Amino acid sequence: MAATNGSAPAATVEEGAVLGLGNPLLDMTANVTSEVLTKYKLEANNAILAEDAHLPLYAQLRDEYGASYTAGGATQNAVRVAQWMLGAPGATGFIGAVGTDDFADKMAASATADGVKVAYYTGGGQPTGTCAVLVTDGGAARSLVANLSAANTYKVDHVKDAKQWAMVLKARVFYIAGFFLTVSPETVQAIGAHAHETGKTLAMNLSAPFLLEVPPFLAAMKAALPYVDVYFGNEAEAGVLAKAMGWDTSDVQEIAIKLAQVDKASPRPRTVVFTQGADPTIVAIGESSRLWSVERFGIIPCAPSELVDTNGAGDAFAGGFLSGMAAGVPIVECVARGNYAANVVIKRSGCTMPAKNEFKFRGTSCHLA
Repeated sequence: MAATNGSAPAATVEEGAVLGLGNPLLDMTANVTSEVLTKYKLEANNAILAEDAHLPLYAQLRDEYGASYTAGGATQNAVRVAQWMLGAPGATGFIGAVGTDDFADKMAASATADGVKVAYYTGGGQPTGTCAVLVTDGGAARSLVANLSAANTYKVDHVKDAKQWAMVLKARVFYIAGFFLTVSPETVQAIGAHAHETGKTLAMNLSAPFLLEVPPFLAAMKAALPYVDVYFGNEAEAGVLAKAMGWDTSDVQEIAIKLAQVDKASPRPRTVVFTQGADPTIVAIGESSRLWSVERFGIIPCAPSELVDTNGAGDAFAGGFLSGMAAGVPIVECVARGNYAANVVIKRSGCTMPAKNEFKFRGTSCHLA
């Protein structure tokens, strides 16, 4: 069920309502100096895939910086947050590839403890993937370096197996981060086709600027786009998207409108949600023939003294928003849920949450005319 602009009552969220498919990674989070970024030619507030030159970074974070470990990966993070917001055990599920090692066991135990049902593919013969999370500037900036390893071995045959496909059949909302397009675009197409045929909702995330700058990944994104009902992104990704699509604009709202109006396989309108850090979130809804609406929503302020780590803020926002979609609440509440989840996560290390969420929807107070 896609989010709506109306005020229909929230639906009961059944088991397996939200299903994420993506790259499960064990996050290694550490506070580092800017010299570490320089050493590995990294940029703050950016995300890349690891190359050979980055491989020594993981040992350095472990040995010199005492890195902490949490179940991660963009899609899995968002699903964990959605589960936390929904509360009902088993309301969410996740599919991806891991190794047959201790890291995989830790990740499965962590996700399961959060209430997420996981179905990992373990036949790729590679160790579990890791993501270096380099936190700088007092928590205000982070750089992600993902070493996919086992996550890169995922094959569409796994999701089509009866056990995993049963999860697909049960789900009403699918979420896939753009990073998964580098691994199994065939799986994205299979889920997109199923969502289209059954009237379910497919949500995706632009995830990182580099994905839109590499021709094969951009082609995979364009191939999946007709199936996408909800697209998430941030202002940096929006700017790169505009260049990649040949849109002569740098205005984030205009880019959101243009993305909302790219042709879809179904007649249902597409919702585009662009966050902008401390600036208002833009939500555009449209179809190829017309724009339905465009609105701006304020965020929940965070004092600098409360800011711990921005890593996972975007994933948390998406997870909060997904929980609203699964519950069938209006878009204004979906945004409020996303804002709440992101505000909680940035005050903690890594994409982690307290035992219980205290979210209470207070109407349209976050809406900006």
